[in-house]
Amino acid sequence: MISNGGMNMDLRKMATAVRILSVDMIERAKSGHPGLPLGMADVVTVLWSRFLKFDASNPTWFDRDRFILSGGHGSAMLYALLYLCGVAEASLDELKRFRQLGSRTAGHPERTLMPGVDYSTGPLGQGIAGAVGMALAERMMNARYGDRLVNHKTYVLCGDGDLMEGLSEEAVSLAGHWRLNRLIVLWDDNKITIDGSTSVATSVDMKKRFEANGWLVLNCDGHDYDSIESALTVAQDSDRPVLIDCKTIIGFGAPTKQGTPKVHGSPLGAEETTGLRKALGWEREAFDIPDDILETWRAVGTCGAQEREAWENRVARDGDKDLFLRDLDGRLPEGLSERLAEYKKELIADREAVATRKASQGVLRVLTGIMPNLIGGAADLAAACFTDTPDSVPVTKENYGGNYINYGIREHAMAGIMNGLAAHGGFIPYGGTFLSFVDYLKPAMRLGALMKLREIFILTHDSVGVGEDGPTHQPVEQLSGLRATPNLLVFRPADSVETAESYEVALSARETPSAMVLSRQSLPVLRTDASENLTARGGYVLWEPQTPRQATIIATGSEVSLAVAAARLLEDQQIAAAVVSMPCVELFERQPIAYRDAVLGTVPRVIVEAAATWGWDRFLGETGAILGIDSFGASGKGDEVMDYFGFTAENVADLVLQFIK
Repeated sequence: MISNGGMNMDLRKMATAVRILSVDMIERAKSGHPGLPLGMADVVTVLWSRFLKFDASNPTWFDRDRFILSGGHGSAMLYALLYLCGVAEASLDELKRFRQLGSRTAGHPERTLMPGVDYSTGPLGQGIAGAVGMALAERMMNARYGDRLVNHKTYVLCGDGDLMEGLSEEAVSLAGHWRLNRLIVLWDDNKITIDGSTSVATSVDMKKRFEANGWLVLNCDGHDYDSIESALTVAQDSDRPVLIDCKTIIGFGAPTKQGTPKVHGSPLGAEETTGLRKALGWEREAFDIPDDILETWRAVGTCGAQEREAWENRVARDGDKDLFLRDLDGRLPEGLSERLAEYKKELIADREAVATRKASQGVLRVLTGIMPNLIGGAADLAAACFTDTPDSVPVTKENYGGNYINYGIREHAMAGIMNGLAAHGGFIPYGGTFLSFVDYLKPAMRLGALMKLREIFILTHDSVGVGEDGPTHQPVEQLSGLRATPNLLVFRPADSVETAESYEVALSARETPSAMVLSRQSLPVLRTDASENLTARGGYVLWEPQTPRQATIIATGSEVSLAVAAARLLEDQQIAAAVVSMPCVELFERQPIAYRDAVLGTVPRVIVEAAATWGWDRFLGETGAILGIDSFGASGKGDEVMDYFGFTAENVADLVLQFIK
C-alpha cells in the first residue's frame, strides 16, 4: 500500500469524477462504452489512490506497477485516471478529442500513443495474457537484479468477456503454474455481456476455475471502499497470483440503464446523462472538475515520485548498472555483428546442407551464448522447431533466472505472453510452433505489430514439403496472411546463411516483430560470400548469368535452390536466367526503386513459391508466370508432393522457356 501523505481523501467524490469524466468523453464523441467506467470506478479509485506505484510526472519509469485494462473498450476510464493524476499528455483537450482522428485518446488504449497506457488492448483476453507476460518478466528481471532494482506488481482489470475467451484459460493456467505472486486480476463481475446476462452462455464457476489453476481467490463488493481495500491489502502478500472477484453493477448510477446490456457499448444520451449527474450529485458542466477533487487526484499522481527518485538513485550506484540499463534500453551486446559475421563464414566454409529450422537453432546457439536477455520458448515443439540450445535453462517457479519457457500446447498464450515480456522491457522473446498453427498466434502477433514490439516468432514446417503429415500441417495460405500484416517482417530464408542474416536484421528491428518461416527439409548452402547482409535488402540477385539475362526467376526459401537448378538447366540450353532470392518481401519493398528495378530486370519473370500466389502479382511485371499452390496440399513423401505440385527444376525451366522468344 502506498502512502497518501496523510490526506483525508473522499473516495466517493474521486470515483464520481472518474465516472462523470468518462461519460463526458463518450457523450462528446457520441461513441464509446460507459458501462465499465461507471461500474469499476470505485475499484480503480481505491487501487490508484492507495496501492498503485505510479508517478504521473514519469508514467513510464521502469519499476512502476503495471496497470492493464484488458477490457479495452472501457478506455475512457483509463484516460480519465491519467488526466486526473496529472499525466501531461492526457490533457483535457485530448480527453475532449476522445475517439477522434489523430488524438492520443483512441477508442481502445494504444501503448504507443499515450504514456501511462502499459498495453494495447481491445481483443478480449489479450490483456490478461499480456499481463501474465509482464508479471513473468518482473519475476525474471528480479531474479537477475534483485529487489533493489526490480520490485513491482502487475494489475489487470478484466470482465466476463475476457474470462470467456479461451486464451484466458491458457494464460491463467501458466500464471498459476509459475506462481506469479505479483499478478493481481480485478474481475469486473457484473454478469452482463452485449447479448444479455452471462447465464445465457456460461455456467462456469469462475472462482473454482481459478482455484483449480493455483490462484488465490478473494471477493469484494465493488462499490464498497472498505471491502475493496481489504481485498487489495490481502492480495499484496500472496504467494501466488490473485483473482479479486469484484461484484459490480454495470453502468452504476445510470437511472434506467444500469445493470442492463444497454449501458455497455453506446453513449447514455442526454436524458440518461442528466439523470446520472443527478443520481451522483454532480451539478457541474461537462469536463468541469472541482478544484478540491482535482487537487486530491493530482496529489495521488505524485505519490510515487519519491519511490521513483529513490530507485533512480539505487540504479545510479548499482554495480550492475551498465548491464541493467542496456537490458532496459534493448541495446544489443557489443560484438554481436562480428560474432555473426564469423559464424556466417563458418557456414560458407562448411557448406553443410541443413533444414533452415536446424540452421535457426545454430544461430540461436550463438545468440543465447552472448545475449542473456534473449528469452526462448516453444509450444511443446522444441524437438521439432529446434528452439532450445545448450545455453537454454527452463524458467520455473523455483528458478525465474532461466531463459527458456516451456509454454506447453498453448500457442495462443505463448504469443500473448511474448507480447507481455517485450512490452515490459528487459527482454527480447522468441517462441516457436509450426507455420500451419500460426492462426493460433495471429491475434497476439497483430497486437505485437501494433505495439511495435521486438519479438521473433519461429514458424517451421513451412510448406507442402512437410510431406506425410498432409494438408492439415501443410501451410499454403499462411505466408500471404503474415505478409499482409502491417509492421511485421516475414523472413523465409533459402539457406543457413540467409537464416543467420535474418536473425541479425530481426534483432536490429527495435520496433518490429519478425516471423522466421523455416523448412523441415534440408537445403544446400547457396551463398559463397557473406561480407554484406543481403537479406537486409529483402531481395537480391543470387545468380547472375554470364550473358545478358533473358529471364528472372524469383523464389523464396526452399524454392531458391530449385530456381538455381532450373537456371543451370536453362544455361545448358543457352538461355540466360537470373535467380533472385527474396527472403523478406517487406524489406525489398522499402528499397529504392532503382535498386528494385535492377534486381528484377525488365525481362520476363517467373515467381516460384510453394504457397498461395496471392500478392505476388505486384512483382510479376508485364510478362511472366507464378508457380504456387492455390489449393490445400496432399499427404505423401515430401519430395513427391513437391513434384506433384510442379516444383521441379525441369518444370520451372519449362515455364521460363514459354516466355523466351
